[in-house]
Amino acid sequence: MRTKIAIIGVGLIGGSLALCFKGKPGITVVGYSHRQDILDRIEARGVADQVTMSLEEAVLDADFIFLSVPVGLLNSYLEKLSGLPLKPGCIITDVGSTKSSIMEAADALSLQDVTFIGGHPMAGSERSGVEAASTLLFENAFYVLTPSINSSESAYRSLEHLLQHTKSHVIRVEPKLHDDIVGAISHLPHIIAVALVNQVRGYNEYNELYRQLAAGGFRDITRIASSDPGVWRDILLSNREVLLRLLDDWRQGVDEFAEMLKLEDGGRIERAFREAGAFRSELPERRKGAIQPLYDIYIDVPDEPGVIGQVATVLGVRKINLSNMQIIESREDVPGTLRLSFRNEKEMEKAKVLLDKLEYKVYV
Repeated sequence: MRTKIAIIGVGLIGGSLALCFKGKPGITVVGYSHRQDILDRIEARGVADQVTMSLEEAVLDADFIFLSVPVGLLNSYLEKLSGLPLKPGCIITDVGSTKSSIMEAADALSLQDVTFIGGHPMAGSERSGVEAASTLLFENAFYVLTPSINSSESAYRSLEHLLQHTKSHVIRVEPKLHDDIVGAISHLPHIIAVALVNQVRGYNEYNELYRQLAAGGFRDITRIASSDPGVWRDILLSNREVLLRLLDDWRQGVDEFAEMLKLEDGGRIERAFREAGAFRSELPERRKGAIQPLYDIYIDVPDEPGVIGQVATVLGVRKINLSNMQIIESREDVPGTLRLSFRNEKEMEKAKVLLDKLEYKVYV
């Protein structure tokens, strides 16, 4: 018997899941979208064996259903599924970055002969849509599963086994704990980045030097402020209670820094930096996590005609995929710094080795 997998919402995440499963022995992947233009793009990308605009057709006799729609739509799609004739033993999961709300909705529906297991693949990309889908998206990333107390161990193991095709690290986490952790390491940083950029934007209305001088490092540390507004509206609202508590803790931390400055307490300031630096040094450097890592390297380049073209050509000849280039500084008698961005760590490391051999001064 073949295993049927229905992917509801075939964008970056859903499309990448589909590519991980498609072509595997005994597996059929069906992609669903409510719009014909998106369906055409799914077919053109070739991520699914079949595509349909009928939700009922997509999930009919499905063994696994992945809800890969935005967080704000998860509950409504789960409710739609509860009214459809699903295969007994079917396992439904989602890919949302918050888990408590969808788990509560699933428990309230009391799905008959069906198991819901929350899921959160902690991987992403600066690109979106099915065109950006990749079998490598989840490789070495954490894939969190949050089964309810009603989930059978056999259902959990079946989903865990299926997800081996993604080459991710599957871990089991209690839903509330998941939301607490992801709130602190992903959702709160997004709020802080947006607030900081908007603070500087306000100052810039009175003096445009703020914008001119905020390039480089400021742009890098606040890059997540450019995340999709609609997506993040839904994520933050779905984790509202956790974030309100985290923001209270954040305000307390900021108030402590304000006190250090008022008292001119240099010792406490140094200690705060030392403690933060020590903890940060313990963080995994290149494992995928809640916030997508940067795959950038920097090289010094002389202010000479054609030097940027030479670098791009060297990488192109070796078939190293370069996603972006940026000159950070270049003026007469001062070497410019060229930032090279790559789509994944493998391409970045290949470029670093090559440029080292060519005696460029490379920084990571």
